Amino acid sequence: MPRNWDRHYSDPANLDFAPAPLLVQAAELLRPGRALDLACGTGRNALFLASLGWQVTAVDRSAVGIRLLRERAAGLALDTRIADLEAGEFTIEPGAYHLICDFYYLQHDLFPAVREGVRPGGVFTGAIHLLQEERPSRHVLHPGELRDAFHGWKILFYSESREADSRRPSARIIARRA
Repeated sequence: MPRNWDRHYSDPANLDFAPAPLLVQAAELLRPGRALDLACGTGRNALFLASLGWQVTAVDRSAVGIRLLRERAAGLALDTRIADLEAGEFTIEPGAYHLICDFYYLQHDLFPAVREGVRPGGVFTGAIHLLQEERPSRHVLHPGELRDAFHGWKILFYSESREADSRRPSARIIARRA
């Protein structure tokens, strides 16, 4: 059963406005340009990038998440889109972005478009949960799968582990397109 993200983001206990530490690290590698935040939720990463001068497109299927993002985005260069990525309601423009980030959203068939959407010299960064035997799901990766999805790119950082603040292991990556 799919999660009801509007209900999830309507509960203040579920809101996290701190950017992903890996994104903070990746942003230090690049001058601001165009960025795409996939499945942005309430926009913690999009807002961080926009505050650094990035022109950010933030996409999520939750109208509540996008509304919360818009409320906090006054004066920032943000293009917010309500779109269901799985339904193909948003197309990643080839070669359009200096940075694409994806934190804890997995859609296997989106990887080719993500790869094509990053400009040469640009970066993909993300973290996606890994498969655990007790929690099988189509929304998790097998070990090594995220690194393999960016075969041929310069891997600047890669890790598969459980972060201190998480109950679940994840794969984390910063990869630069040649």
